[in-house]
Amino acid sequence: MLLELRVENLLLIERAELRLGPGLNVLTGETGAGKTVLAHALDLLLGGRARTGIVRPGAAEAYVEGVFELSEQLRERLGDRLAPDTQELVLARRVGADGRTRAYLGGRSAGVADLRDAGSELLTFYGQHEHRKLTLAGAQMQILDGTCGPAQAQRLHACAEAYRRARELQQRLADLRELSAQRDRELDLLAYELVEIDELALDEAEHARLLGARERLRSLDALREAAAGGEQALAGDDGEVPGAATLLALAASQLDATGGVDPALDGLAARVHALAIEAQELVGELRDYAASGAEGAAALDVPGVEPTLEAIEARLAATERVLRKHGGSIEAALEYAERARARQAELEGAEVAIADAERRLAAANQELQRHSKALRKARRAAAAPFAATVREQLDALAMAGAGFEAMLGETEPGPYGADSVEFLIAPNPGVPAGPLREIASGGELSRVMLAIMSVAAAGPRTLVFDEVDAGIGGRTANAVGARLRELGERGQVVCITHLPQIASLGARHFSIVKDTDADPAIATVVQLREPEVVSELVRMLGADSDDSAARRHARDLLAPGRLRRAA
Repeated sequence: MLLELRVENLLLIERAELRLGPGLNVLTGETGAGKTVLAHALDLLLGGRARTGIVRPGAAEAYVEGVFELSEQLRERLGDRLAPDTQELVLARRVGADGRTRAYLGGRSAGVADLRDAGSELLTFYGQHEHRKLTLAGAQMQILDGTCGPAQAQRLHACAEAYRRARELQQRLADLRELSAQRDRELDLLAYELVEIDELALDEAEHARLLGARERLRSLDALREAAAGGEQALAGDDGEVPGAATLLALAASQLDATGGVDPALDGLAARVHALAIEAQELVGELRDYAASGAEGAAALDVPGVEPTLEAIEARLAATERVLRKHGGSIEAALEYAERARARQAELEGAEVAIADAERRLAAANQELQRHSKALRKARRAAAAPFAATVREQLDALAMAGAGFEAMLGETEPGPYGADSVEFLIAPNPGVPAGPLREIASGGELSRVMLAIMSVAAAGPRTLVFDEVDAGIGGRTANAVGARLRELGERGQVVCITHLPQIASLGARHFSIVKDTDADPAIATVVQLREPEVVSELVRMLGADSDDSAARRHARDLLAPGRLRRAA
């Protein structure tokens, strides 16, 4: 239900705010006062195209906002496009003087398509300006389905699920076939890459040992020189320059001369003896290391790799080539190998998977056809009675003798079955019937839609009618008003009218008045109270405001049971 409609700087309207409610809401006003401005405002909320020159002169932009009740079904459909605590849905549109527009949904920036998508669930406009809903085949299908009984909703859900499964399997089969076409080349590449990785037997610890061994072998001469230098410093230079080991031995012999006299000095002497022995042993070990032990220090235990600089360099170069191709680290390369093996298995099983997918797709298509046939059977059973009832309604709406049919055709199976629906109308007897979107004028279209919605059980809650009273009067106006009020009892109806018989039936009455003394002219919208409604009906009857007979007539129009008396 449309709760509030706000309009700013749209053509004649500088600012207007309508607080609507359930039932029949009527909008009246003098010809040219700007009633169609509000119709255009609603069309903008539905994602309609902004006409040039609709921004009020002197204003930077026009703004239209509609506040709607938010159903749980629509909340689920919109998902994360709405804030979690949203209680009402706000659709809004800004139109700049330069023609650029911005759309908003739930207070957030959105596309015009988003407004169109959400608006189609909330409000439907019928009239000479916008009648997309009725002329869309999907909308006509929805209306016919609404007359097929409550079981049709279950059939539609089952068909949509079957279609979804069939589409998923169809896409899976297409992917598998594409996979099969290129699998030989991809299998060769995967096999090459896996051999390349597996032959290296990549291991983080081994790789670290290889790097360390390479560094030691690259520094072999420096290691030998360091060991020889250390040995010389400890042993001395051929006895001419005493080394540290010789000096330590001399110090130990000097301390031995007073051994046993002072325990404290004896302890120090023992430590010097230990250093002298350790120094002498280091002399031998450093001499051996300098002679041949450096090569042993660079040895490593990596299977398949000789402990030579050339072999280690070759292994590390091969490893680096693989790592550069597969993520830059051993961990990334091993993860790639796992994915490659999974892909390899998938490719090798492609033929089996294709056969399985073909069987499952055939079964899903059979299921879709079964549900589509069930929908078609229900639609065929409902089409003729639905059309006959609509023709009865049209007779009462000044379209006596008009032909109306709901024509079913066959299409490719989809989420709504394998049918197409086209409403055909012949506005006058003897005229060949044609598609409603091509034949009906604005007023006729509104009346046809009024007849259809009086019969149908489906459709958005808020219906807006413009031009529904074009070219009618008298008893026909009463009949149109009765249908509008009946629809209002089932939901919400907004009707732009110039007939007092219809306006008098409104649960809420809004009037638009144009002030031509202002520059530029300005239109204001007000909600009328009961005395004001009488005055507005008098104006609509074409009488002066002080015409007592016209005022009595206006009160009679407002009297309860008036439609029953007129009938």
